[in-house]
Amino acid sequence: MESQHTHPLIVVVPSLLIALLLAVYPLPLNWAWFRPEFVALVVIYWAIVLPQQFGIGAAWTVGLIQDVVQYSVLGQHALALMAVAYVCHLSYQRIRNYALWQQSAWVFILIGIHQLFWNWVHSLQGSAASPGYFLIPALVSALVWPIILVIMEWVRWRFRVQ
Repeated sequence: MESQHTHPLIVVVPSLLIALLLAVYPLPLNWAWFRPEFVALVVIYWAIVLPQQFGIGAAWTVGLIQDVVQYSVLGQHALALMAVAYVCHLSYQRIRNYALWQQSAWVFILIGIHQLFWNWVHSLQGSAASPGYFLIPALVSALVWPIILVIMEWVRWRFRVQ
């Protein structure tokens, strides 16, 4: 008997919507730097797990939606997520086989790339973050990656997404 598989969009879209909600959930100003980059983490997950279904164009679209939701410069997150998805697509076979701590190190690098694009756009506006601060979300995201990975793997297993 053949098992039923869920179409990836039925799981990918709600996971991205939840990530967007977590990205805009209000935090005290002094805690804002410690918020993980939830949208980028979910984009990384889907780009690694479903590289044929979740491509660079999908990451760009998610980034545009994030720009609108967060009232950012249009294209800021789109460019950053597109770059992250591109790196994921180049190395997804290796990343999937790494140990969890190595994946977390990759996530730190990928979110660091995301933050570099973010900081670059803000520097063009005259409001760049100090070098000590803009990598804090990358560190927090790398620390949160194992939790995100376990949750997303459970969701993917539960809904039989392949």
